[in-house]
Amino acid sequence: MTGASGADYGLRLLQCVLAAGRPVQLLISKAAQIVIRMETDLHLPARPRDIQRVLIKHYHCDPAQLRVFGPDEWTAPPASGSASAKAMVVCPCTTGALAAIANGNSDNLLERAADVTLKEGRKLILVLRETPLSTIHLENMLRLARAGAVILPANPGFYYRPATVAELIDFIVARVLDQLEIPHTLLPRWGEEAAQDEFT
Repeated sequence: MTGASGADYGLRLLQCVLAAGRPVQLLISKAAQIVIRMETDLHLPARPRDIQRVLIKHYHCDPAQLRVFGPDEWTAPPASGSASAKAMVVCPCTTGALAAIANGNSDNLLERAADVTLKEGRKLILVLRETPLSTIHLENMLRLARAGAVILPANPGFYYRPATVAELIDFIVARVLDQLEIPHTLLPRWGEEAAQDEFT
């Protein structure tokens, strides 16, 4: 998680992945901690291990499922290509993180982990939360798409008539879960309701 607005996208994604029984290595920037405090009722402590304890309790998950790392933990597993992570999601993703990843910079653990994910040919999903977009942002997105990253902007759809902000968040989280091939029931798939109506 970076410090882009839209902390609830990242928190809801974390909740869903943990609920699916998947292990998570959470990389969280200091700016992300500030934004979480501003945008949600969740108040995280400063140290990664303390954040880990708070989130395990908050999401009622198996303690072995979640590990939290700070931006300067260069010996953490995500910093190495020999680690076993299958995919990485930056959610939400700032345009600053986008630029750093697009240019192969590794000034913190998150950027290094993204670089490792690309070089190892693993799935990298960037949930960009910014508007409007400059030519620089668009060129960085194109560069990353050509390198194999999935650019998944936080642009929810309205065709299923969402009634709450939570439903708008779930629209994007559902798209990310699909990319990760994690089953979910956050919202009906296109055409499912119509197909059900035909046979009832």
